[in-house]
Amino acid sequence: MSSANSPPVHAGPFDFQAQRLGPLPIVNHFLGRLGLDAILERAVPTDDPRCELPYAKGLGVLLRSIIVEREPIYRQQETVQAFTAGAFGVDAELAGHLSDDGIGRALDRLFDADRTALLTSAVLATTRKFDLELSRLHNDSTSIQLSGQYREARGRSMRGKRAAWITYGLSKDHRPDLKQLLFILTTSADGGVPVQFRCADGSVSDAVTHVETWDALRKVAGRADFLYVADSKLCTRENMDHIDQKGGRFVTVLPRTRLEDADFRKRLQGEEPAWELIWNRPHPRRKSGPRDRWWAVRDSLPSREAWPVVWVRSSLLALRQERTRREQLLEAEQALKDLKVKLASPKSRLREGIKIEERIAAILKHFSVGSYLKVRKAIREDHRFRQSRRGRPGPGTAYRRITRRRWDIEWETDEAALAYDRKSDGMYPLLTNDRTLTPAQVLEAHKGQPSIEKRFHQCKTVHEIAPVLLKNEGRIEALFFLYFLALLVQALIERELRRAMTREGIAELALYPEERICRRPTTEQVLRLFSLAEHNVLLREGRVVQVFEAKLTALQLETLRLLGVPLSAYRYAS
Repeated sequence: MSSANSPPVHAGPFDFQAQRLGPLPIVNHFLGRLGLDAILERAVPTDDPRCELPYAKGLGVLLRSIIVEREPIYRQQETVQAFTAGAFGVDAELAGHLSDDGIGRALDRLFDADRTALLTSAVLATTRKFDLELSRLHNDSTSIQLSGQYREARGRSMRGKRAAWITYGLSKDHRPDLKQLLFILTTSADGGVPVQFRCADGSVSDAVTHVETWDALRKVAGRADFLYVADSKLCTRENMDHIDQKGGRFVTVLPRTRLEDADFRKRLQGEEPAWELIWNRPHPRRKSGPRDRWWAVRDSLPSREAWPVVWVRSSLLALRQERTRREQLLEAEQALKDLKVKLASPKSRLREGIKIEERIAAILKHFSVGSYLKVRKAIREDHRFRQSRRGRPGPGTAYRRITRRRWDIEWETDEAALAYDRKSDGMYPLLTNDRTLTPAQVLEAHKGQPSIEKRFHQCKTVHEIAPVLLKNEGRIEALFFLYFLALLVQALIERELRRAMTREGIAELALYPEERICRRPTTEQVLRLFSLAEHNVLLREGRVVQVFEAKLTALQLETLRLLGVPLSAYRYAS
């Protein structure tokens, strides 16, 4: 944690004190525009006169900490005291009442509150104050791992509300050994701003979450005709019929298991569709790399629901799939060679044919090359000759043949299967119920989906949502809601800065360390830029004699101007 307000430096009758501001004035400016403190106060009122720390104030402190400092709950008092008075939304008196118990009780009240109404109020304030567009929304989920047993967290009722079940599930972080919860998020295409959040049981499949999520989004957006974009888990009859019958629109990925996919790839062997070039861009990472080209075409046959199927093709995806296939074949062949050598060894323990078949099947499955390599096992006979009798061999010595039978394997590559799949490299189908969308529009909607992955990445890295240092699943669920609000504020800061740069024709800012150029600034870089901002106050017998205002660089002043944060936010308030 950064140093606290430095203790007064005594020089005779004078004291000199540094008061840290950091990026909190920026955060408070956006919280003020949203009116989030007032929204929390209405949703989580303090009805107990014995409570020394109002619940909304405690939640506000924790929310600011998630955005700026990311300290554990039991260190919030130290965190607040590290900054100038009022920076965390509490005065010095309330800061003295901060404790982990007080914030824990505030999380209890947040769990008990109507979080759906609270979320709706926050999103409506966002659309009103920041002119947020909700015509296209992207949905996805991620798993949040928790260390511990959580034996009682089995979906029990807590004060009349069912809490989420912390259990094992399909880990998207590849940690099946840890229990988890599902973090379901929806963002707008306009800046990737979070507009809906739910916490679900750790074992829940994405396929059963979309109906409830879409219904909640319809209430937030105030209409049903927004374009709902999600991955292939949306592509079930129940999900799609629900959205379509309610007047909604969607774009999803058609799973590889659907018959429409196999039918198109089969027709592709004999005829080439009339691809339309949508994008022809430089390589996203390497200046000298191959260009990033995307094509799209509407399939001549609709889906079984009679909805349009749009096929897309990516040049870089085709290269990646071809390289992956080649690497998998090489690795599989090496594993088969190792098995062949082991079978030839006189000490080999693989003597049963069924065991060898299981080993071959495991190799083919592990490297996903079962359709490309044809492996056969065979019995080999190794002959050696030995004298019938002891003694020195001579012209009349008789020999007897000793035959040892062992298993062996042979394999060959199925070139026809390789050619068949190579023909459709880089292609995949998209399904929509909106017949007015062109193939280019369907592709554009789908390619906005990775923006939500960035929010998940920020939640797990920048905001450090894990490890979760709580045992009560109700408080964990409430804490996750605060992380949603933190992502909301963070996304708005990023969106406002980028929009201002576009509006004023500014292509880049030197926000990276060592003043390196940044073309797409993130909130993390903005917060880092202001992390050392502070006042210096000269006192005499507790009275302010002189204030040395925070010295802001030209880049900091430019950033504040682009964000619309007044300079007075960084001026000393007596």
